This record gives sequence, structure tokens and C-alpha cells, in this order.
Amino acid sequence: MNYADFISFVRDIYKTKNFIPLHEPRFLGNEKKYLIDCIDSTFVSSVGKFVNRFEEKVAEYTGANYAIATVNGTAALHVALLLAGVKSGEEVVTQPLTFIATANAISYAGAKPIFVDVDKDTMGLSPNALKLWLNENVKMDATNQPINQSTNQRIAAIVPMHTFGHPCRIDEIVEIANEYNIPVVEDSAESLGSFIKGKHTGTFGKLGVFSFNGNKTITTGGGGMIVTDDEQLAKLAKHMTTTAKVPHPYEYVHDRIGYNYRLTNLAAALGVAQMEQLDKFVEQKRALAEKYKYFFQGFDGVQFFTEPENTQSNYWLNVVLLKDKKQRNEFLEYTNAKGIMTRPAWELMSRLSMFKGCQTGDLNNAEWLADRIVNIPSSVI
Repeated sequence: MNYADFISFVRDIYKTKNFIPLHEPRFLGNEKKYLIDCIDSTFVSSVGKFVNRFEEKVAEYTGANYAIATVNGTAALHVALLLAGVKSGEEVVTQPLTFIATANAISYAGAKPIFVDVDKDTMGLSPNALKLWLNENVKMDATNQPINQSTNQRIAAIVPMHTFGHPCRIDEIVEIANEYNIPVVEDSAESLGSFIKGKHTGTFGKLGVFSFNGNKTITTGGGGMIVTDDEQLAKLAKHMTTTAKVPHPYEYVHDRIGYNYRLTNLAAALGVAQMEQLDKFVEQKRALAEKYKYFFQGFDGVQFFTEPENTQSNYWLNVVLLKDKKQRNEFLEYTNAKGIMTRPAWELMSRLSMFKGCQTGDLNNAEWLADRIVNIPSSVI
């Protein structure tokens, strides 16, 4: 592969000789107008019309019955795990190829992650690996609860992640989870705008979460969202994320441990404006992916990662797979030195010092991918 050709190609796409970041936001609509409206209203904190409008737009777009805005995606995942019934000392199955927030949120709930392998063609949790691990390690107790035979702890949830926006085989994962009476919480942080057979990611499990960090397809600067079809869970999510304050005209009474996790009205104003442009952003990101796909066809040993079968991906971060770790590192060093930002996958969670003692399955696919993945510039063109 001629790395110089790649540099020229990317610079031609973005039409600049300056530094090209991995993913930067685009503010092309009503962002300034809505921010001014918000400031003029004086409702700039967690109460205001834009928070409600943002929740309504995300619910409508994803097809979820309810959406609850939070301060960031990690907070959304933390609360979603608690709502799913995860308790301190219990265990949660997830994938090792993910951003640290997935494993952190599990830890915030007092639970311990178990890492199960991914599929090479989705980069997300593998149903086959999940079923194998559950079959070999889990027994059902007298109350039909799934118990890890080696630790005697309950498996309280399964958290698959839609890696870089590409949908995993979430329908198969939910089917397996149901067999073991385990709730699924979807880490859909990266996949707003991604669908599986016409159904939006985040809406397959008991709860799903999204992130609106500055590098996501749409952004509120920070921010997250819990989605669910369960009315009671939705009400409890809103209650828990507003410090569990009991509604009253003037008294301050809180009826449980709550969290100051609500999104600000200022951030939601950005979110409403960004949601108005989401379809356009996804369309342009998919067009960018097509350009990359065509470009990389000419290079032996280099694979551009395309959306899994029966899915429509938002292509949040475009991925190329190099032939080995040596070539991956050469490519990373060359491109970053030339002012084109590229990044490897995250260090596998199972390799991090705080999670090295966690139980794992066979992680061959995750390890193979981690040695080869490179994210390339993916901003809306």
C-alpha cells in the first residue's frame, strides 16, 4: 500500500492542506438560533423546553417509546444498568473491544465485567461466543436466575456494543439472553442512525443508550440518552437522573439515592438542531464510506470494513484492517506525521490493569482485530 496515495486522497476529499481530525462536529443548521433562544429564556440548566424536545426527537427517530436525556453516555449506561437490575457484586457480560466507558459503567454499578469475544464481520459481541460461554459457565438456580458456576454470582445483564456505529447481531444476542433470563442493555453510544432490518439500534434490548460527545455523528458537546419501551423504567430513569427528588412546589425531599445526571437545556438546544440534520449527516457519511471502499479496493492485504449484512450503518468512524500489527503501526505513524489523524482501536478491556482479573472467554477475534484496526478521518464531508 502506498501511504502517500492515501494522504492525497483524504486531502482531496476534505479539500485542505491543514490538519485533518478523525471526526469533528458540523454546525450547519439552527444551533446558534436555538442557543440564543435558550439563553433568552434563562432556562439554561436541566429544565427547559429543549430537553423535552430533544428527548421527543430521539424517541421518534429511533422508534423507542421513551427517551431520557443525560449528561453523557457513560451516565446513561450507568443508570440503564441499575434500571436493568444490576446490583453490587453481580456480573455483567460484555465485549473486550469497546471504549472504556462500557466497562467503567459496569464498575460504577458495583458489578464485575466478563469479557466474551466479538465477531470479525461486525466487531460486536458474538452470539456464538456468548452462547458457548453461557452454556459452559452458567447454571439456573431455583428461582430461574443465571448463576456463574465458578464465582456463584448472578449474571445480571449482557451489554453488547455497536462498534464504531456498525450494528452487531443484537437480535440473536437478545434471543440467547432471553433463554437465560438475562436483560440486555445495548451500548449504542456510537450508532445513532444505524439500523438492523429497518429497526434502530438501541431498541432491541430492555434499554439502550446513546452518546452525543463532541466526536459523535451528532453532538451536544457532551450528553447521552437512555431509550426504552417500558413506561415504568422511563419514569424511574428520569427520577433517578434528577437526584430522585420528589415533585413538590417548594420542599426538597428525595426518596432514594439519585444522580445529578440530567442534560442541560443549553446542550439540548444543540441536540435539537443537530437532530434536524441527522439524516443528511448519515447520508453524507455513507457517501464518504463508499469513496473509501472504492479507494481501498486497489490495495492487496488492506480491507475497508463495510456494514454487516442486513444492516444500515451510520459509519461513525470508518475502519480499515491492515495485514498485521507491524503494518498497522507503520500506517499510524506515517499518517499522523503527515497531519492526517488516524487511530488504532482501543486497548482491549481485558488487557487493562483494573480488569486483568476478570473472567473471559476465548478472545481470538478481538485480539486479531485489535492488532489490525485503524480508524481514518470520518467527519461529514
